[in-house]
Amino acid sequence: MKQSHFTLIAILLMVVAFIAAAMFHNSGEEKAINERVSNNSAALIKDYSVKAGNPDAKVTLVEFLDPACGTCAQFHPLVKQLMQQHEGKMNLVIRYLPFHQGSDTMVAMLEAARQQDKFWEVLELMFATQPQWTINHVAQPDVFMGLIDRAGVDVARIKQDMKNPDIAKIIQQDMADGQLRQ
Repeated sequence: MKQSHFTLIAILLMVVAFIAAAMFHNSGEEKAINERVSNNSAALIKDYSVKAGNPDAKVTLVEFLDPACGTCAQFHPLVKQLMQQHEGKMNLVIRYLPFHQGSDTMVAMLEAARQQDKFWEVLELMFATQPQWTINHVAQPDVFMGLIDRAGVDVARIKQDMKNPDIAKIIQQDMADGQLRQ
């Protein structure tokens, strides 16, 4: 009888030790993840970034996108759906990774539209009409320029504002940040 009590106590101690070790290990992982997020948040969220949702939300989704990317266009409705389903509980931050040829010009159009408070309208139009202005993964900005007035923008002003050197700096910074690994 004493032997069975001893075995039972030993098993219970091993279970408690296992649970404690698992909790310690998980808290260490969580701590490391939180530290990496804190260290990289400056590379993920910039003051100049386009944002939507609740800036104080516990969840922030940072989306690096390329307007000429077919996958980005396919994911866009899912991101919108997530934002709607979790309204007020999420923050969305848009960054750019214009990998496709001509995409940097498309980003410049987005940023110029942003100066007219038409960023979201132009982004929606870009993704909706992407097959019309993208051929073999190459953006045709001139083709989209013929469509952009549908978003209610001042086209002449878009063309002028696209030349702003600050836009090139945003693209360069986003590209550098998007390629960070930690």
